[in-house]
Amino acid sequence: MPHTSVLSSTIHHREVGAGAPVVFLHGNPTSSYLWRKILGAVGPGVRSLAPDLIGMGESGKPDDIAYTFADHATYLGAWIEALGLDTITLVGHDWGGALALDWAARHPDRVCGLSFFETIVRPMQWDDLPESARPVFKNFRDRGSGERLVLEENVFIEQALPFNIKHLAPEDHEIYRAPYPTPASRRPLLAWPRSMPISGEPADVDERVRRYDEWLSTSEGIPKLHLTFHDGPGLMGPAVAAWCRDNIVDLETVDCGDAGHHAPEDQPDAIAAAISSWLDRHGLRDTGTTPGGP
Repeated sequence: MPHTSVLSSTIHHREVGAGAPVVFLHGNPTSSYLWRKILGAVGPGVRSLAPDLIGMGESGKPDDIAYTFADHATYLGAWIEALGLDTITLVGHDWGGALALDWAARHPDRVCGLSFFETIVRPMQWDDLPESARPVFKNFRDRGSGERLVLEENVFIEQALPFNIKHLAPEDHEIYRAPYPTPASRRPLLAWPRSMPISGEPADVDERVRRYDEWLSTSEGIPKLHLTFHDGPGLMGPAVAAWCRDNIVDLETVDCGDAGHHAPEDQPDAIAAAISSWLDRHGLRDTGTTPGGP
């Protein structure tokens, strides 16, 4: 699994197959490991690539960035350019979905298709969060409480991750835990909840989300796939799914069953099947290639 020099650091990624590039983007607090059961299961004619976002997984952890949304977008864009990926299909979960939507809106001539789930599709208000989640996210955004919870207590890895997966095997939990042995190494995990565009703050993220919302409403001819889940703690409930159907053009919605927020851990087969079928329907494979290995 290669490491690519990007800006001041390196980006690690997993890769399976040969053909049309499909980039899978993870969120907080996971890594490309989230996609391990899906990359090779979407079928032939696809070069499946899953990077670790900067500061996460096995990618570099530079000390001179704040791990803002803009930082992640910059490093992701530089990685795409370093690999020479001209036109791509994007699949994004959680913050990886937001990064995918942002990249697509800024590179409309280079995106072939876009699939997303459990991500941020519109600016939020505090009332959009479940009542039980509001005090938690307010604590994350509070200077002092956030540092204690995320940097010192490692709450995203030790509590939130297993809570949002129906069954997380100890060996898999350890792989997710490994990149964050110290408080300093967990800075990216804290930056993410502070990037949530709630009540207009932070303003730069709110603006990016509004910009890609405009693109989603006007980007005719670009196939889009929204995967939905139920009976588990999730970010995109029925109201958000309805908003997507009403506001996103050329959108298909597929129910992939029961899952928590980190759905690729709970429903990898259903997710792979839905993406594979969608790729087929829209000619997003390279049918002139043969399958490759990991």
